[in-house]
Amino acid sequence: MYKLTISPPDARAVELAKARQDSLAKPPHSLGKLEDISVKLAGITGELYNPMEKRRVLIFAADNGIAHEGVASAPQSVTLSQTINFTRGLTGVAVLAKHFHTELDVMDVGIDADFTQPGVRDFKIAHGTKNFAHEPAMTRDECERAMDIGVEAARRARREGMQVIGVGEMGIGNTSTSSAVLSTLLGLPAKETVSRGAGINDESYRRKVALIDDAIARYAPDPADPVDVIAKVGGFDIAAMCGAFLGAASEQLPVVIDGFISAVAGLCAYRIDPLCADYMFPSHASRERGYMLAMDAMGLKPMLNLDMRLGEGSGCPIAFEVMAAAESVIAHMATFEEAAINDDYLAEIRPNKRFQGEA
Repeated sequence: MYKLTISPPDARAVELAKARQDSLAKPPHSLGKLEDISVKLAGITGELYNPMEKRRVLIFAADNGIAHEGVASAPQSVTLSQTINFTRGLTGVAVLAKHFHTELDVMDVGIDADFTQPGVRDFKIAHGTKNFAHEPAMTRDECERAMDIGVEAARRARREGMQVIGVGEMGIGNTSTSSAVLSTLLGLPAKETVSRGAGINDESYRRKVALIDDAIARYAPDPADPVDVIAKVGGFDIAAMCGAFLGAASEQLPVVIDGFISAVAGLCAYRIDPLCADYMFPSHASRERGYMLAMDAMGLKPMLNLDMRLGEGSGCPIAFEVMAAAESVIAHMATFEEAAINDDYLAEIRPNKRFQGEA
């Protein structure tokens, strides 16, 4: 099993953050998820205050052989076009990243084209995966190589001073690969995990469901071994994203889940080491059917519901700003003492002891 060393959250920092939140001039947990986010961040870093100023979205781009079966509404050439457009600031995630002062790290891990583009790192493993309607998507070695790329991308972000990262993708056909991986991991038929992606017709939808069920039955990927699952019915992008989640956790770096594909990759990392979930922050509730299945399997809840289903990592820059807001509250809001408010009236409902100091 692919494995990295991941430490549990810092329990003392968690308790200090909870106590700090309890001391702020507000009813207990009245800021809801903003409080939860700041406490989780403290556990990750071991620090009470965690600025969210240096942010990066990792984007892994790859083509998927299954797209040749007509399961996607867009032509496969869009993978290359949009990968280039990331660097030109023309895509959804690129516009949001610029607005929220976020870097993009764009990587080719398997686009079906030979090209050179400033701003795109060339880590190509192959010209797309194989078509899993006819053969396994990749070898185990190829899968682990893709995972290594993701791990290194997270480590590079840490070395370069990033305080939070997000994980996104670009790859026509990757809702099919994600549904196949999710169905295998959860033991569900494809009809329970497959949505229409960017908008396929009824015939393509039925074909998508049948192809996934058939591939799982034929190759029998091992649900206890996420590497085997990704290798047989996944994609290079999912493998690299899984590695990024593992790498972030091993580096004690907060990492944001984007949409459906990102969530499935996160679930793969979680199945490899459940401690990964302690480092993950789901951004928005994707409209893809399988998204909440992945969230529930990890015990996570998205912070936003914006009816988004673009992918690319587009939810990450928005989530970074929410996390920054959570940090601003814990760092700058007045305590009851500072606000000259007697808080005795909260004694019976306050869950934590008064704030005693900093991590």
